[in-house]
Amino acid sequence: MPHAWSPGSRGWFKSSFSSASQACVEVRFDDHPDGRVSIRDAKHRGPLITVDARRWTAFLELARAA
Repeated sequence: MPHAWSPGSRGWFKSSFSSASQACVEVRFDDHPDGRVSIRDAKHRGPLITVDARRWTAFLELARAA
């Protein structure tokens, strides 16, 4: 049987550079065998974008280069 997994509500955080207006995203490192990272809008909390750890690292590298 495949590993059953579903995102929970704990572990979400946002950057310390975020404003108090909630015009930002929240991130959670999921407890998943593939090392998934979930991303959501802080104000409208669904749907989620979920990527594997490799794609999350690539996204951060692109964001830092911008």
